[in-house]
Amino acid sequence: MDFIKIGIKLCFSQLNVPSTMKILLLLLTLNYSLFASEIDAKNISDNSLKKMIGRMLLVGFENQDINASSNIVKLIQKYDLGGVILFDRFYHDRNRVKNISSPQQLKKLTSQLQKFSFKPLLISVDQEGGKVARLKPEYGFVKTPSALTLSKLSLATAKREYTIQANMLKKSGINCNFAPVVDLALNPKNRVIYKLERAYSLNPKIVSNYAEVFIDALQEKHIVSVLKHFPGHGSSLADSHKGFVDISTTWSQKELLPYQMLIDSHKVTMIMTAHVFNSHLDVNYPATLSYNVNTELLRNKMHYKGLIVSDDLQMSAISQHYTLKQTVTLAINAGVDILLFGNQLASYNVDEIVETIFKQVRGGNISYQRVLESNQRIEKMFIKLKL
Repeated sequence: MDFIKIGIKLCFSQLNVPSTMKILLLLLTLNYSLFASEIDAKNISDNSLKKMIGRMLLVGFENQDINASSNIVKLIQKYDLGGVILFDRFYHDRNRVKNISSPQQLKKLTSQLQKFSFKPLLISVDQEGGKVARLKPEYGFVKTPSALTLSKLSLATAKREYTIQANMLKKSGINCNFAPVVDLALNPKNRVIYKLERAYSLNPKIVSNYAEVFIDALQEKHIVSVLKHFPGHGSSLADSHKGFVDISTTWSQKELLPYQMLIDSHKVTMIMTAHVFNSHLDVNYPATLSYNVNTELLRNKMHYKGLIVSDDLQMSAISQHYTLKQTVTLAINAGVDILLFGNQLASYNVDEIVETIFKQVRGGNISYQRVLESNQRIEKMFIKLKL
């Protein structure tokens, strides 16, 4: 109990008054989670279990503006959703605005999302720089160069650029950025990483150095950084958005080095899995659904203690080969803490997702302990980064 008292004292000493109620709820949740491991899943109410499951979900939605009656608000409140992901345009209709149209509109939307959520909410985007940017200059946002461009400049220059970007994200109400990419620039024919200039270098040390500058800039503004795409997407030929990706003959251990260097720096909060298949790591499943990759390799061998988030589970590399029940069961049991459903490539009903996971837990196909572990990691992240 002394740990909880100290935590409450430290948190309240850092907070403004409007934030105290959400953080108090968060601390109570953590307090509960610390002792809940002794409680069998059968003793957890259906509603409580569904909210623990909801905390593990990060979903996309279609609105630029929301109110109390919006569907996403109802879902956030019903399930204590862990977070949302924002996109500027619809994937299948680039002329149609989805969530982001201007700095003023985005700030209003993110403020509304946090206002309606009973617990702190991750509000995430893909804002790497270069061609992968949801906050674009044509909408009134500041442009950030691509990873490849910055790698040709000094680390000091990269720091300035990433600091400007972090300030923009903070001002916009974004507290989670799916960046930096730490894939290696291994394959010039790779359309999804190399040709989009998302990789810093072929050299793992250069990748680690520039990625660390990016991480530092985000963390200084209390923004979660997410390394991607584990265990490495740089050698691939295909795009996991569109189908199965096999890297068994192209992948090498070298691709793990940037991750290991950054894990050893103790600065990594979250790592995103890749939907790539590598028979040398797992003969049955792609990385996102693989216990061998996420738990045996990343956690046990590389000693990673932070959160694991899936890449979008609606990508064809997953959705064309696995049912929703298979996907969520395999991912959670593999060690994934946060399941991402972007609702760009397809549209999944959040109620269906929660109910599917709920039945799998009640049926013993997903261990309650895994749900509990993920919830503990999620709540500790919110407290550590003062989100």
